[in-house]
Parts: sequence; C-alpha cells; structure tokens
Amino acid sequence: MISRFGPDRIPTRPEAAVFVSGVTSMGLEILAGRILAPEFGSTIYTWGGIIGVFLAALSLGYHRGGKRAAANASHTRLVGVFLATGLYVAGVVLFGDLIVQSTAVLPLPSRFVSLPAITILFGPPTYLLGYVSPYAAELAGGDVGATAGHIYALGTVGSIVGAFATTYFLVPALSVPQIGAILGLSAVVAAIAVAAPEFGDGTGLRVGGVAAALVLAAAVGGVGPSLAGDTVYGTQTAYQELQVVDRGDTRTLYLDGQPHSAMDLDDPNRHVFDYTRYFHASLLFTGEAEVDRVLFIGGGGFTGPRIFHDMYPNVTVDVVELDPAVIDAADRYFGIPDSPRLNVHRGDGRRFLEETNRTYDVIVLDAYRKDSVPFQLTTVEFMRQASEQLDDDGVLLANLISAPSGPASEFYRAEYKTMRQVFPRVYSFPTAGGPVVQNIEVVATKQEALLTEAELQARNQRRDIGIDLSGELDAYRRDEPTDDVPVLRDDRAPVDALLDGMVGQRYVQVRANESDDGVAGSGGLNRTAERIPSGGP
Repeated sequence: MISRFGPDRIPTRPEAAVFVSGVTSMGLEILAGRILAPEFGSTIYTWGGIIGVFLAALSLGYHRGGKRAAANASHTRLVGVFLATGLYVAGVVLFGDLIVQSTAVLPLPSRFVSLPAITILFGPPTYLLGYVSPYAAELAGGDVGATAGHIYALGTVGSIVGAFATTYFLVPALSVPQIGAILGLSAVVAAIAVAAPEFGDGTGLRVGGVAAALVLAAAVGGVGPSLAGDTVYGTQTAYQELQVVDRGDTRTLYLDGQPHSAMDLDDPNRHVFDYTRYFHASLLFTGEAEVDRVLFIGGGGFTGPRIFHDMYPNVTVDVVELDPAVIDAADRYFGIPDSPRLNVHRGDGRRFLEETNRTYDVIVLDAYRKDSVPFQLTTVEFMRQASEQLDDDGVLLANLISAPSGPASEFYRAEYKTMRQVFPRVYSFPTAGGPVVQNIEVVATKQEALLTEAELQARNQRRDIGIDLSGELDAYRRDEPTDDVPVLRDDRAPVDALLDGMVGQRYVQVRANESDDGVAGSGGLNRTAERIPSGGP
C-alpha cells in the first residue's frame, strides 16, 4: 500500500510516474496554445478545443488504461507508455507546423477548424499519459480508495507544477521546439525512474533512442514552411512568439507568425506598410489647433511612433505597450529614439488611460490583430475613456484588421457601431479595397460637423503635414450598415465570434512603394498588395 509522503521517504516508482505524467500533460497543454496560435489565433475556440481534446484524450486513456491495468499492469508496460509518449512528442516538434498548416485548409466551419490539428498533435500523447494513473494504482496495490486518491492527488500536483513551470519559466526562456523536447525528455526521465534498477530487454537502447530523437527534433526545429528571410532574433515572450526577420533591405517584426511592423534599413522613416501612412490622416481631422501630443496604444516595432517623432518636432509621443519583450526588441532592432519627446510606458492601454491625467490631440489604437483582439480595448466603456482623454478637437484612429464587407466584416462593423455610440462622427478607410481581410483605418472625432472626402482632400492640399495622402483619402467611407452586429460592451463583447469569419482568410497587407520622399503634393506613391496567409507569409 502506498503511504503518504514523509520527510524521509523516497517516492516509489509509481508515484514518480504519476507526478511526471501530470507535469508532462499540463506542459503539453500550455505548449499547444503556442503551436496553434500562429495559424488559428488565441481565440476562445482555440483554447476551448485544446481543453476539450486534452480532457477527452485523458478520459479515454483512464478508461482503457484501467481495463488493461487489471490484466497486465507492469513496470515494463509503464516504461513503454512513457517512451511512446516521448517519441510522439518528438514528432510533434518536428512536424507540428506542417500538420497545423495542412489541416487549416480543411472545409470545416471556422470555429472548428483548429480541432483536427489539436486532435492529431496532442490527442495520442495525452491518451497515452492517461494510462499512467490506473497502471500506477494497480502496481501500488493496497486499499483501493486510499491508493486511488493518493495517485490522483499526485497527478494533480504534477499538473500544477507543469502549468506553472511551463508558463512562468519555459515559455519566456525557450523556443517551442526546445520546450517540446524538454517535455518529451521528462517522459523519458519517468521511464528511467520506472525501469530502474533493471534495464533489461533493451530498455536502455530504447530510452537512448527516444532521447536522441527528441534532441534531434529540438536541433532541427521543425519541418515545414518558414518565414522568408534571415531571422536575426527570436524568442517566446509571456504573450506571443516574437521574431525579427530581415528580407533584403526590409526588417519586419512578426508576432505569432504575422507581420506587425516593418522598417526600411536604409531609410528608417520610409513607410513600408501602407496602413502606417494613414496614421497621418488623423492630423487632417483635428481642428485648426496645433497638434502637440499623440498617444499610441500598441508599440510593435515603434515604426509609427518613431516616424511621428521624427517628422513633427513639436509633437510629444507617448507609447503604451503591454509586452516588455516587444519593447526590448523594438529598441534593439528598430531603434526607439532616446528623446524626451518619446515616452514608453509598459502596461495595458486601457489602464493607462484610466490612470493618466494627460489629454491628447490624437490617440492611435494599434493593438488589434487579425485573430486575437483584446476585447477590453473594443467596448463602449473603453471608447468613453478614450474620448475623455482626447482634447475637444481630438481624434481617435483605430487600426483594425477585418474586411469592409461580406462575411469577414462583422468585427469591423461592430467596432464601427460601438464607436458611433460615443463619437459624433466616424469615418473609415480600407487600405486594400474589395471584400478581403485587410487593414481598415477607422477615424472617430468629437466634432459634430461632417467632413466630406472633398473637404479632406482640400485640407490635404492646404495643410503641411509632411506627406501627401490624396491616394489614401480616396478610400473614404462612412455610414456603414450595422443593424446585424452588436454594440460591444464590457459585459458582452463577443469579439471571438465576430472574428470567426476571418479564420482561414488571407490577410492582404498593402506595401507602400514611395518613389520619392513622399512629401505633400508629390503624388509619388505606388501600392502593392501582399497576400499574407492566415498564419503568416
């Protein structure tokens, strides 16, 4: 009979096996989110699918393992379970990206499209780990109730350790292949603990073979399409996978496989992505008063804030960025100006607005992603807070990724409707045209007077804002149809459901090919549309 842990008692082999199985299963569950996010996002559907598949696989493993344990439980079979788990994890590390991208094209409703990848990648190893607890309980013997309770308590403690260790230590420090290899090796270590002191029947060779497969998988880093260009830096942050990639003369910041900021290495103030040119359009919507303070919520590679800082010497730029690793990467690889006119704040944009006593002429909301949007930055309550921190002639510009019409437009139209609850006038500028997923710049003003496209074009010619936006202003839209979409509120903001129509859609990101310095009146702008796959280029 298994007794409780005492201060001088060494855990038995079954106890060690159960503890490690808990660590490994929960670690794999956390890792699953990182592997799936670049293709499917971190939506409630992705995480609901992960949790559901893991619970289903564990339950099936408990059931089948319990039946088999009564007839043939042995230390040797338990060793086999752990080694099979470790070998499968090596396959996940090697072929995970390939499987994720291959299953993403299956003709399934978008909210269920991640389930095949989750099931193929994580169902089998989790099912195998489900065998461990009933095998360990059978091998321990003794009183059934006490033994079962002790075994499952140990497994739960292992799960807690796996969740905290993966979340707070492994993910911030290591790459996805390295984390996968460590979790697989934990199963190998459990196999060694269960097999000791006997290593007969080739157990040592099998252990060595699985360990070698895991090390090789981590070294190779995965088979499948990768980002084009030279990766100059990459890390797993507490929030996302971050990569800085050089391709020719362009340096791009990728977050979870999607491009977020780009910089021309030869001309850092040239606009690489066309949507950043629209940030300057906010200056056409302000009154005659001079703009002297701008807030960016979301820093990314800080290309927008840096260009504002460099182009407008009388403007002070505040930037709020949630992820400290993004700030560090932007400083090291994109160059954040060391200037009293550019202030970087680490934290949540909404909380910053609630706590600051400053007001702004322009707030640029650049914290949305195609497949993951912080709902607290989308609601009526947030828009009211933003309005309070704007001057009387202030402007809010939100960079949305959505479609302007069609099934993939629900998030854009819901956000448009939500902003209209607070701001008297709301305008929008799709950057690519057509009903495709693209950057849409939504501008909200506190002024009742309607600005027509002709009036904006006249201001563009009259005002010296350092850039000619006549082409961008041609995309002018207003009065969007919103009867079939909700107003987003703190107590009900179904953002994940509204993003659902974009799952699997190509993201068309327009590049700005400026033929000269792009100053006002030059008209020297050509655009090229680049179709970004749902998981990145």
